[in-house]
Amino acid sequence: MNLLFVCSQNRLRSPTAEHHFSLEEGVEALSAGTNASSDVPLSGDLVGWADFVFCMERIHVRKVRERFGRSLRGRVVCLDIPDRYGYMQPELVALLERKVRPHLRRTQ
Repeated sequence: MNLLFVCSQNRLRSPTAEHHFSLEEGVEALSAGTNASSDVPLSGDLVGWADFVFCMERIHVRKVRERFGRSLRGRVVCLDIPDRYGYMQPELVALLERKVRPHLRRTQ
């Protein structure tokens, strides 16, 4: 299963999700940012690769759909996780688990 995590800068939230979920067997996880200055900018190839595109906020969902709607092959999910967490902060990891895990169970 291919999971893509999207935030604005690809520095805190989405890399945390990528790291956390890539440890699971059978899961490939990547992350990207919607801003041009992102560490890994979002691309059509990444969006087309993903079975799920997990966006941290609604603005990210809108940008993904506007820019890459034709490349989408997977589901787009808004996690509603605000930009107030540090990289690998335990509260962020727990929130990601709680919000992402139910989507993964539905596909197994």
